[in-house]
Amino acid sequence: MRLLLSRKLSRLEDTQALAEEVLGLLPRGALVALEGPLGAGKTTFVGFLARALGFPGRVTSPTYTLIHTYPTPEGPVVHADLYRLKDPSLLLGQLEAALEGARLGLVEWGEPHLLGASHLLRLSPEGEARRAELWEVGPGEEEGV
Repeated sequence: MRLLLSRKLSRLEDTQALAEEVLGLLPRGALVALEGPLGAGKTTFVGFLARALGFPGRVTSPTYTLIHTYPTPEGPVVHADLYRLKDPSLLLGQLEAALEGARLGLVEWGEPHLLGASHLLRLSPEGEARRAELWEVGPGEEEGV
């Protein structure tokens, strides 16, 4: 994996700026695995990404519905959450279908190599702030960072 960016997030505005910056690094159809503990800001980050792409509504966690799709002028943003699944591979077919034609796919609690993700965004607590790192994942690459 190759590190594309690393940022310290101290305020909500930092997360918004990160989403806008990351959007410029993600090609159409990118699939991003989101990693971080509960409360790290994964869904908040997705909300800022969707807003940057023109989605005017509210983004919520798909913890119970598993997949949310947000329409944007550039194409749908697909947001999935695998936290509650004992076997996330059971959702992969449904996720793959939802991602067809999507501008962007974001999966919370998914392992990049199992998803075939092109990117990994890691959010880590760092005192009162958080550290955000965006990694580019090569085909078939195991998580080695």
